Amino acid sequence: MIKENEYKKRRDSLSKSFLKNSIAVIFSAPEATRSNDTHHPYRQDSNFYYLSGFKEDNAALMFIKTKESVKTLLFVQKKDKTLELWNGKRLGTKEAKKRFLVDEVYEIDEFKEIFKASIEDKKNIYFEINSKKRAVKKILKSTKLFKEKLDIIPLIQKMRLVKSAAEIKLIKKSIAITAKAHHRVMSMNKEGKYEYHLQAEIEHEFKNNAAYSDAYTSIVACGNSANTLHYIKNNKPLVDGELILIDAGCEHNYYASDITRTIPVNGKFSEAQKELYNLVLDTQLKVISMIKPQVLRSTLQEKAEKLLTKGMIKLAILKGSVKKAIKEKKHKKYYPHGIGHWMGIDVHDPAPYRDKKNKEIALKEGMVLTIEPGLYIDKDDKSVPKKFRGIGIRIEDDILVTKDGYENLSASIAKSIEEVEAISAKFF
Repeated sequence: MIKENEYKKRRDSLSKSFLKNSIAVIFSAPEATRSNDTHHPYRQDSNFYYLSGFKEDNAALMFIKTKESVKTLLFVQKKDKTLELWNGKRLGTKEAKKRFLVDEVYEIDEFKEIFKASIEDKKNIYFEINSKKRAVKKILKSTKLFKEKLDIIPLIQKMRLVKSAAEIKLIKKSIAITAKAHHRVMSMNKEGKYEYHLQAEIEHEFKNNAAYSDAYTSIVACGNSANTLHYIKNNKPLVDGELILIDAGCEHNYYASDITRTIPVNGKFSEAQKELYNLVLDTQLKVISMIKPQVLRSTLQEKAEKLLTKGMIKLAILKGSVKKAIKEKKHKKYYPHGIGHWMGIDVHDPAPYRDKKNKEIALKEGMVLTIEPGLYIDKDDKSVPKKFRGIGIRIEDDILVTKDGYENLSASIAKSIEEVEAISAKFF
């Protein structure tokens, strides 16, 4: 778990970015309606959680910065026995004051009055400028009073780029749970099963290991379904002789994992499947080996594109020279996405990829990113050899940038053809 003093350090660091004579506000996530009067399980706004560790809705953080000091105020839902009977206990102001290292704690009903009193002599305001939260919309009229109206979100997202030791520990735990889920479905007898059976086994493993939600809707895509990048129907039968692309990761204590493995339904890769799989795997391993501080993500992308294109030409999927194919972007038909993304509290952590001068941000110790090359060949693509049609392959791992290189946080999850077939052999 992350200790309260770490959240305080984050708030202190953020407040140093504020101009003097400023007020800053960020609100919790609202409840999300599922249908009519039912709601999805509550999940705190990632940026609000990053600054506070507070998991309840109907809350706000306020920073008041003068020339001499910074004061931090937390607003929470009041204790109400009737509401708590239906929806569960609230922490309330008294307990919140004990737990959180803020200067003052108030009931959220007092926010309007305190906000109004606090802005009288302030020149600048930081808030969630592009947010659709109702609470943000209520203060928009007040922002006209300020000289500078500044977005608080980019400041927080920049901080989220580099993970602390405590964050890395939570990510590792999330990945360890996800590893169990992937190994569980690899070792299943898949005869007569559907994609949703595997999804159910994955989610069972998540919840059975205290990861109460997935980090995103699991993709379980058999055969040609794998050529739809965001396939989440998961309702087709598992067909003997085909591959299953499984992109699944859990969220543990608000920290995500994001793992993709591609495995055979019957436990054995065909020769054609091996050719494509080893091309993707070899590409991934070589790209991962390049990771270290000061390397650019665009360099990793270029390497992946070059290796995959060279391999596709060798397999007669593409024709001509590597240089020409890449220049004409012919490889994009089969590898349309990026090499990876930042990961943390959000599976696609919204930390920046470029700085204020639009210069690409280089890798730095403590960053966590995914590396996920893939190849996707539609069953109706008659321009490629028949044996490759209908095959979609992606291999994805979560990588920590270290002082001198990298650590593959998900290295324990079976990935080579030999490893996957060995686990599958238990049932075939």
